[in-house]
Amino acid sequence: MTLNRRHFLGASALAVPVLAGGSAVAGAEPEQAEQGRGRVLTGAEQLAAQGWRAFKGRKLGVLSNPTGVLLNGDHIVDSMVAAGVKPVAAFGPEHGFRGSAQAGGSEGDYTDPRTGVPVYDAYGVDATKLASLFTKAGVDTVVFDIADVGARFYTYIWSLYTAMVAAAKVNAALVVLDRPNPLGGRAAGPVLDPKFASGIGRKPIAQQHGMTAGELARFFAEEFLPGEGVKLEHLDVVRLRGWQRDTLFARTGLNWVLPSPNMPTPDTALVYPGTGMFEGTVFSEGRGTTRPFEIIGAPGLDWRWREKLEDLALPGARFRETYFVPTFSKFVNQTCGGVQLSVADPRAFDAIRTAVAMLVTAKSLHPDVFAWRLDNYIDKLSGSDRLRTMVDAGAGVDEVTGAWRAELAEFDRRRRHYLLYR
Repeated sequence: MTLNRRHFLGASALAVPVLAGGSAVAGAEPEQAEQGRGRVLTGAEQLAAQGWRAFKGRKLGVLSNPTGVLLNGDHIVDSMVAAGVKPVAAFGPEHGFRGSAQAGGSEGDYTDPRTGVPVYDAYGVDATKLASLFTKAGVDTVVFDIADVGARFYTYIWSLYTAMVAAAKVNAALVVLDRPNPLGGRAAGPVLDPKFASGIGRKPIAQQHGMTAGELARFFAEEFLPGEGVKLEHLDVVRLRGWQRDTLFARTGLNWVLPSPNMPTPDTALVYPGTGMFEGTVFSEGRGTTRPFEIIGAPGLDWRWREKLEDLALPGARFRETYFVPTFSKFVNQTCGGVQLSVADPRAFDAIRTAVAMLVTAKSLHPDVFAWRLDNYIDKLSGSDRLRTMVDAGAGVDEVTGAWRAELAEFDRRRRHYLLYR
């Protein structure tokens, strides 16, 4: 693969000869990298092994959270400081830099007590505000290292997008330290209608986008940044070694670190692009239980939902009748009935189709219980009002999922140019 200064970490961007195109860090082709070792090397792991010397002399602003971690358990900012490469600032996305905040929250501005690095709250800010924070901190290079879970409505990829626009505004370089997509590389589901853009989906990508953060950054830079009136001159990706598009997280050899408080396991990530849509309903999506997004239900539901779902024989999916009492979020201290979804075969499982089947059957079996949230949040989650209106009109699973087949195929075609892994 030919290296491009705008898309890969190399000597032309950061003036570090060891990272020149074709090196083991930046340029190894997927089939040459870490074959047979059974462990993926993240971008962060590779630069840490070199003592972070790629960043010496740079004024780093690090956009990260607890997932920006090395195999030995050290956070990258802690590792950088220990190596004598102290960032001028860190920036926290949703849930915060150290990850202590719940959904929709952040940690505010503070000085990190471990490292002395100033931390700025970047959650919910627009690109102009973030650019002002970059200027205030004196940042000339923004480093992004956050593990995504592969769903359009997970906010970290939009923190990346905002950081890219902000970096372009202040002429800073942006470097993505790539990490695996835990779902692999398959795209699925509807593509966002721009009329329904929000903080959980700013641009038209598929609901399960099937890309790494590095690939998304390449896609964003060429497909969307021109529409913002900016050009990111220095975009670099430190590629993964040993990861291929069909590799799920369980086979990476990496440790799972909760990307957010309600994403406790890789199993959660497998179902989330689908069952995350239950946040747009009155049903509990399992927050306040130990298996969020796997346990779904509400007061008044009974065994019929599980029986109907099992009768559908949805590929790779298993359902268990369950009863639960959420400790926070919806239906606190109320007994709910519902199902626990588990993935029996990840290769066959389709999270979004499965969730559509759950929505359709819940509405038909329990019309007195099932309802959308009054604010039509489901439209932001699914990317348009089409899912809601089709389910309300009595459409079946095949009809609903078939409605986005053409737009998904077009998204899949457009993204191919920006993919880094086979």
